[in-house]
Amino acid sequence: MNDPTALPVSTPVSPPVIKRHRLATRVWHWVTVVTMFIMIGSGIGILKAHPRLYWGRYGANFDTAWTTLDQWPSWLVSLLNLLTIPTSYNLALSRRWHLLFALVLAFALLGFMIVSLINKHFQRDLRVRAAELSPREVVHDVKEHLAFRFHDPKKPGAYNILQKLSYVVTIFVLIPVMILTGLTMSPGMDAAWPWLLEVFGGRQSARSIHFIAATGLVLFIIAHLALVILAGTWNEVRSMITGRWKIPAHPSEDVA
Repeated sequence: MNDPTALPVSTPVSPPVIKRHRLATRVWHWVTVVTMFIMIGSGIGILKAHPRLYWGRYGANFDTAWTTLDQWPSWLVSLLNLLTIPTSYNLALSRRWHLLFALVLAFALLGFMIVSLINKHFQRDLRVRAAELSPREVVHDVKEHLAFRFHDPKKPGAYNILQKLSYVVTIFVLIPVMILTGLTMSPGMDAAWPWLLEVFGGRQSARSIHFIAATGLVLFIIAHLALVILAGTWNEVRSMITGRWKIPAHPSEDVA
């Protein structure tokens, strides 16, 4: 006989799954992962050949540098040594790796931009609206991130303003600046496009800006990896492989 006082047994409900990343985004992401790893390592090898950075058109050992490798903390120099490609000193090989994957980076970005304009990924997902830039909205998103709440339960697939700004700066500022300053450092490109030297204030200034943009990209990568871990590594990585993302339970939706 059934006990009328017994509580009904609830059937667990699987978290909903949505399509989050399109194929073009996923392909570009993984191509960029490999490209950036090799470019950072080979770039360190090039920097170590002359570990001094200058402003202006000229730079030599006896000129005043705004930073040198000798001024950096020993732990950071040791880390750079571990990441250098190739591991032994070989400036020519570092340059070959760097230039080859610079081409991959540039054409991959160009292809991604064209496809993202066609499929309206930029307009739909990365468009920054004026209301989102209000101090109230920005502070709200910062508080949500500090509480480890990375999505809006009402619009789980939407990017928040911090994500939009970081992706927009990376895609439309840092990577293009890296590419253009890299071209400026090439004597062959200087001959073809001398205006690059004027835009960036000389080859040595371009080298410094190249380094600063690269540092910005490294900081973005570190923050990106940290947030992937905090948001759920497997769910986030799987979404960038298959495109399918399982919506995490929002704290306000948890059942006690």
